[in-house]
Amino acid sequence: MGRLQSVIRAIYPPQCVNCGGLTGEEFALCGACWRDSHFIGGLTCNQCGVPLPGDDRGEQVLCDDCMTIARPWAQGRAVFLYRDTGRHLVLALKHGDRTDLARSAGVWMAQAAAPLIRPGMIVVPVPLHRWRLLRRRYNQAALLAARLARVAGLPHVPDALLRSRATRPLEGHSREARFAALSDAIRVHPRHAARLAGRPVLLVDDVMTSGATLAAAASAALAAGASEVCVQVLARAAKDA
Repeated sequence: MGRLQSVIRAIYPPQCVNCGGLTGEEFALCGACWRDSHFIGGLTCNQCGVPLPGDDRGEQVLCDDCMTIARPWAQGRAVFLYRDTGRHLVLALKHGDRTDLARSAGVWMAQAAAPLIRPGMIVVPVPLHRWRLLRRRYNQAALLAARLARVAGLPHVPDALLRSRATRPLEGHSREARFAALSDAIRVHPRHAARLAGRPVLLVDDVMTSGATLAAAASAALAAGASEVCVQVLARAAKDA
């Protein structure tokens, strides 16, 4: 098997998942795309994962938004900023049928989520409304959640939450409009309410902008009795990014 894999790699060398250039391993980024992905490290906001100026001394700090907005979740992390290569990867996964990207992205998300993992935690994706799911054919958040859960060794409940009301695309809307549009739009699936009761939940989505969608999903999980909710996203949209 090892020899066969070597032959296959010689004929089809590993390619960058973003640009198609040569890489040293499968499902990875080349050096240039890695540099332009703006992976988040160092000091970050404890609730939304946005990078902050200063040194990481192990203290829990909040960004300006999270000091003014009541987040219903306890902690949050993001893999990279929503710009350049990171934005291209998210859009390719979300709208370009690049479902294969969830394999790499889920690994990155599992690594970023390490500080959030609690005993007995369940991984739950942010849901799509059934009509949008029908048009897109897949929920990118569910693909990411499934891969993250597999890497982290956590149970995954892909349909724990339901989008009970369709909402218009929220790109370009104000923060207030986003929160108003998502109010009461997400609920827990009755079949899975008992699974969430008394257990911590890791909520997964592709992008956090205002946090309105995640807030609606986290509130629904807490209303069903989840002991705590943490959030993990692939990309974080930031004002200065």
